[in-house]
Amino acid sequence: MDLITVFVLAIGLSMDSFAVSISCGLAEQKVSFSHAVKIALNFAFFQGMLPIVGWFMGTSVKSYVEGVDHWIAFALLAYLGGKMIYEGLTMPTDKKESDIYSFRHIMTLSIATSIDALVVGFSYALAETEKIFSGALIIGGVTFFFSMLGIRIGKDVGGKFGSKVEILGGLILIGLGIKILAEHLS
Repeated sequence: MDLITVFVLAIGLSMDSFAVSISCGLAEQKVSFSHAVKIALNFAFFQGMLPIVGWFMGTSVKSYVEGVDHWIAFALLAYLGGKMIYEGLTMPTDKKESDIYSFRHIMTLSIATSIDALVVGFSYALAETEKIFSGALIIGGVTFFFSMLGIRIGKDVGGKFGSKVEILGGLILIGLGIKILAEHLS
């Protein structure tokens, strides 16, 4: 995958964290900068590590699925994108999370927003992408940026855009799945 594709993928993956970060900013209007960094670092860490885990999982089963790998990658990304769009359309935007200062809460949110990154790492392996570590670093960095931005927006603007960014993230993942499928079919 080229650098632009990795950045687009990173933006798509970070939209869950971005939306949850907005919720964190809404839940605690006086969240400190250091706590915002702590939340964003957790999101970024899991968003960056799970593609690596998924890649290792994918490389172990690659020889069994090489003929249909592009269809699997497309299906997984389309499913995740569709799920994000569905959640963006059906979840209330004023849903507030409580206790954003607890370690357990932050870890739960970090893992929940990063499951799609695991699937993307699996897709990386099927697409024979060897640059998983640089891709994971970019994904983590972009997620950190969007998480910090989300907390700030949540504090300042409110929940106006929460579901819209979830929909945008879903569209980006579906678009990436279509791109992978098109590249392999041509």
